[in-house]
Amino acid sequence: MATKTTEGTETGTAAGTGARKDDETTAAAGAPEERAVDAAQPDEDAVASAAEGEGEGDPEEAAGDKAPSGVGQGAGAVVSAALGLVSLSGGWIGTVASAREQLVGQLRTSSTASVATQVKEVYGDAWHTTALWAGLFALAALITGVVVLARPAFGVPGRPQAPWIKSVAWAGVSLGVIGLLLAVLKYSDALLGLPSTG
Repeated sequence: MATKTTEGTETGTAAGTGARKDDETTAAAGAPEERAVDAAQPDEDAVASAAEGEGEGDPEEAAGDKAPSGVGQGAGAVVSAALGLVSLSGGWIGTVASAREQLVGQLRTSSTASVATQVKEVYGDAWHTTALWAGLFALAALITGVVVLARPAFGVPGRPQAPWIKSVAWAGVSLGVIGLLLAVLKYSDALLGLPSTG
């Protein structure tokens, strides 16, 4: 009998263990359903933080993934200042055009022409050619500088232009205005006009 009791105990233990296993299996089977219901209902905190994240987005990200870097505006400002300097110095093109005009004046003028005609044809036209090229460079500097300064008005709202770009563009505009003024004065013979020959 002792064996039966032991067998009965073992059977009872086995039955109890089997019952526990069945309960755990039932509980485990019920858990995925509860998890599925929880997954279908989003967490309120996650929804609130996602809504706040959308509202606090960076303006550059809202405008697009790739914001303009301002390299083109900086290059335009430097070009404007360089053109302004060239307009003041005359530049290589102005020198070559002046030398060409001087040569043409020498070829057109006969040796028997009056001194006033020789001075005008040889030196006056060359001087005017230099003034004309300086004026063209000054005008290019002025237009480029104004375009660089006006560009932010047509760009991404809320994106300020770098201070150095503004400074260099204003320098280009200033040099362009000065160069244009000097070119007009030289071309009209108000500044360093031809000497009188009579």
